[in-house]
Amino acid sequence: MNAAACYLTVSPELIASPRKSLAQIVTRYGLSASGPVCISFAHFVAAVVCLRAFPHAAFGIFSFALVVAPFCLSLSGALIGAPAAIALRRGAMSDRDLGTYLKTNLVFTLLAATGVLLLMRLSSAGWALASLFAAYAGAMTLRWFARTLFYARGPALRVLASDLLYSVVVLAGLFALRGLHLLTAISVAELLLGSACIALLSFGPSHLREQFDFTDFSAVKAYAPIWFDLARWSAFGVVLTELTVNAHAYLVTFLSGPAAFAPIAAGALFIRPVQLVLAAIPDRERPIMARQLGRGDHVGARHSVNQFRIAAGAVWLATVIGSAALLLWFPHLVLKKEYDPAQALIVLAFFAAITAARTIRTPESVLLQAAGQFRALAWASFAASIVSLGVTLALLLIAGPIYSLAGILAGELVITARILILSRNWMRVSCPA
Repeated sequence: MNAAACYLTVSPELIASPRKSLAQIVTRYGLSASGPVCISFAHFVAAVVCLRAFPHAAFGIFSFALVVAPFCLSLSGALIGAPAAIALRRGAMSDRDLGTYLKTNLVFTLLAATGVLLLMRLSSAGWALASLFAAYAGAMTLRWFARTLFYARGPALRVLASDLLYSVVVLAGLFALRGLHLLTAISVAELLLGSACIALLSFGPSHLREQFDFTDFSAVKAYAPIWFDLARWSAFGVVLTELTVNAHAYLVTFLSGPAAFAPIAAGALFIRPVQLVLAAIPDRERPIMARQLGRGDHVGARHSVNQFRIAAGAVWLATVIGSAALLLWFPHLVLKKEYDPAQALIVLAFFAAITAARTIRTPESVLLQAAGQFRALAWASFAASIVSLGVTLALLLIAGPIYSLAGILAGELVITARILILSRNWMRVSCPA
């Protein structure tokens, strides 16, 4: 089979039975997407309630926290989740290797919480609020690695249970706070922290004992070769990607204040399902693709990429259509009168284009991660981050916060083009002739 055929091959089952293939996609991604969609819905409701209850600055701080916390999750995936998926290509993970990842995850969680504390303080949040959001980011980081681990070694239903539990607790607590007239930034941060801790419990006492075993931290030393071999490039790529995709959140919040970030955050609410699905599905797909590549099944890996893209594209299409309809005909169901629906539509249009590019590139990126191509991905992100930061800053100073989103779109186009080229070149070289 030549390289082009390997890259473009579609499984016979897909040709023979499109209905069966569609059913397989729904079954395969229904489990991994349903949990994130529920979390997205819970965060969406929380953001809408806070949007209506909080002044611009408080809502901007809340929204900024929901940008920073996912960054911690992405770093956790890069430093721990992705190398663990690569390790699984060799078979079952040994107890010693598992201990290394769990101990490293604890250390990273403390560092992540400290970083979030500093970022929240820079956003003008008070010490109490910043500390609560830092603890929330730490709890979510612990939960995120548990999701990755249970996707890899099972049972995967624990992941869905944790996601659903988190969502239910957030929603129930939110409406309780609203009904009791106790809805404040502090109480919402406490609710998010409590929900994350409760959801972490659903992974069971055995996992919690493993994760919070403080008896021997010498296992962390074994992480050094993982860092030098894979994780440093993976983490470098995530940091640069964060600068590419969220430069506006940091620049607008730090330079113009959280009140200026609030209208962008309000418009971005509508696209949240796509963002969360694109963040969550890779944790399930990465080990699957790694196993496929490990046994030389390049056609199967390419088929996984295509299925991933179809599933993410379906979520993107449904989200954009539903959001546009809501903003055009019923804008004040979400936005209060202080927010301009026309501005929200502009923000939605920018984010629709941005997430379309992410929907195209993310499956290819996960394939390259499964193949261990972290260094190449990092350098692809480097070029895009320069474009994103430079154009976003220039547009922020010239045209204002809303149109600074064009800088994020420019960076997304650069990184998407580069990753598609990398994926095609890698498949051409690696695919058996």
